[in-house]
Amino acid sequence: MTGKEYCELVERLDRFQKQLISTIMIKDDHSPLISLKESNFNLVFEPSFYKDYNYMVREAVFKKIGRISKILDKEDKRLIIRSVWRGFAHQKLLRDRRVKIIKKDYPNKSLKEINKIVSYFIAPEEESMHSTGGAVDALIYDLKKDCVMDFGNNVGLHLELNKTCYPFHPDITAQVRKNRELLINLFDKEGFVVDPKEYWHFDYGNTIWAIEKGRKYAKYGIIKK
Repeated sequence: MTGKEYCELVERLDRFQKQLISTIMIKDDHSPLISLKESNFNLVFEPSFYKDYNYMVREAVFKKIGRISKILDKEDKRLIIRSVWRGFAHQKLLRDRRVKIIKKDYPNKSLKEINKIVSYFIAPEEESMHSTGGAVDALIYDLKKDCVMDFGNNVGLHLELNKTCYPFHPDITAQVRKNRELLINLFDKEGFVVDPKEYWHFDYGNTIWAIEKGRKYAKYGIIKK
């Protein structure tokens, strides 16, 4: 499969998922949000621009992250938590920051066009899976090499948002593919699903998870706060 064919397949899947979201019933189990910063897991937290960010997830997700962390401990690696639950104010600020960047890069584009570009990787507040407490953005730190692993579009913690973000893009190197497979398999074994456009984004319990797993309903709905 060529890079173009793969990207077209991913984009069709993404559109299909978004069309199905409104059809998925939510039976929220009302499990609490727990801060990963209060755990005893060996994690690395990517600094957040959002003041007093506590890296909170649903209770079941908290336990799953703990098990993933223990597996990586044995390999002299650490799970990097980039972002987890984000309330509406956090999500809006994230989008606004991205809008400013796109405006600067494309001064001739209309606001509608800019919002469309931004929404491709950063969803509006009411559509973001991060608002459910079931989404985790993660990378891996290699203690032996003392660096963030190479995932193909990152320089350390900085990510370039483009089509090489698609998890199994055919044009990535063999080593990058191996690194992505390590990350994805860790979450897959814990019942998460990887986002078709972002190799670092994993969902559990929310509507995207329900769609991918063929479930009749999602366990986690939106927590605005």
